Amino acid sequence: MSEWTRRRFLKSAFGGAAALVLPRGGLAAGAGSGRGRPNVLFIAVDDLRPELGCYGHRVVQSPNIDRLAAAGTRFTHAYCQQAICAPSRASLLTGLRPDSTGIYDLSHPVTKTLPNVLTLPRHFRNHGYVTISLGKIYHHHTDDPAGWTQRPSTWRGMYHSREIEADRRRRNAEGRKKGLSGSRLYNYAAGPSTECVDAPDNAYDDGLVADKAIEAIRKHASAGSAQAKPFFLAAGFKKPHLPFTAPKRYWDRYDRAALPLPDASQPKNTPSIAFTGWGELRAYQDIPKTGDLDEATTRKLIHGYYACVTYVDAQIGRVLRELDKQGLRDRTIVILWGDHGWKLGEYGDWCKHTNFELDTHVPMLLAAPGRKGGQRCEALTEYVDIYPTLAELCGLPVPKHCEGVSLAPLLADPARPWKSAAFSQYPRGRIMGYSLRTRRWRYNEWIDRRTKKVVARELYDHGKEAFARENVVDRPEHAALVKKLAAQTKAGWRAATGPRGFGVRS
Repeated sequence: MSEWTRRRFLKSAFGGAAALVLPRGGLAAGAGSGRGRPNVLFIAVDDLRPELGCYGHRVVQSPNIDRLAAAGTRFTHAYCQQAICAPSRASLLTGLRPDSTGIYDLSHPVTKTLPNVLTLPRHFRNHGYVTISLGKIYHHHTDDPAGWTQRPSTWRGMYHSREIEADRRRRNAEGRKKGLSGSRLYNYAAGPSTECVDAPDNAYDDGLVADKAIEAIRKHASAGSAQAKPFFLAAGFKKPHLPFTAPKRYWDRYDRAALPLPDASQPKNTPSIAFTGWGELRAYQDIPKTGDLDEATTRKLIHGYYACVTYVDAQIGRVLRELDKQGLRDRTIVILWGDHGWKLGEYGDWCKHTNFELDTHVPMLLAAPGRKGGQRCEALTEYVDIYPTLAELCGLPVPKHCEGVSLAPLLADPARPWKSAAFSQYPRGRIMGYSLRTRRWRYNEWIDRRTKKVVARELYDHGKEAFARENVVDRPEHAALVKKLAAQTKAGWRAATGPRGFGVRS
């Protein structure tokens, strides 16, 4: 989307639309107190792959997340809109896709880029909810101040080791003096990629997030939940984001030597623009700046990732148990999502930042009072769907600007006809990669945003597995399919979710 087109879109979507702008003074007139509506526990997890026990993974230990899945609906074909933190979270929390937000990188907070958009927390606050932000919800911790009634600080540092943390902060200050900011500053100050020490859970930030969430739940219960305003409690957990730092007891749950190694072979015939140099990982002190990783380093990183997943699972379990203890589960909607996927050495690649299935495919679990538990939903779903879903389930109007659809009907009938495609994207400078996922296929187009020409295409068959083996876009037998998917990509998300979009299988 050009800058002119985006400005025109924003003017039509937000200009003069009072329902989409936060009124001065907080609550919208006539919005009501919110009493009688369900609470929302909104759990965000950074860099979480859908490799969990409830998704059929045989190695990762995630008993608490698995129990949440047993109590609700597990979405097996959920996709983020862009595989990087800030754009993914901005899209989810505004209900807008990246081409509508104009946020494609880590340098554009929602508040500065779209100051008048009615965000998800603002919408709930306008309707009488107490909105609490803990940990990482937006990528920028100070983003959307009008959306939150409470935003306690929980920061304690990335490492337990005082020496490592002191050195990291020293280099951070040094980098600032050199004029570095954003991801460049973060990378300049990075320490080791892992840390395994005998420490309590709240030695790291995620343990503190769980502590604060438990306090908030207790406070709500002690106020008398029948009379109190409902809460929208957002708990954002940083792990398993790099660095892979977690208490030793979680590392001890895995045998490093027994962990399966990834297939490092790249898909055949795949254009170079599809890959990254995984600079995010290379910034860490113990990772080589060039070349592939050896087996020992690969095993250490996979071990660290899994330890962090089990650590964050334990923190989520603590929060869910407190919800049960206070008798609030039957009045609380719980949604858990990971902002994007992550590569653990597959294709000889690491981190996110691509349009591959491993980067865009995400876990999403939703448990709501009065809805059936233990359900598996294979419908194509997207993170822009979360905003309208929570609004509908809580009896709030769905803002007209939302570009997703409510998933509430799928809770009643997970097998009903649904979207024909999910859409993701990722930029490479002036080239934008647009990715369309149907039930079987992933089709990618890389388009020069200046000339509008397609510079590369990809087609992967995911009928049996998430791992792409070959780009088959140039095979003669797929010519008709490629033409169809190219037309579907050009038609966009509206066509995939409209009356003709539902029920299409390809």
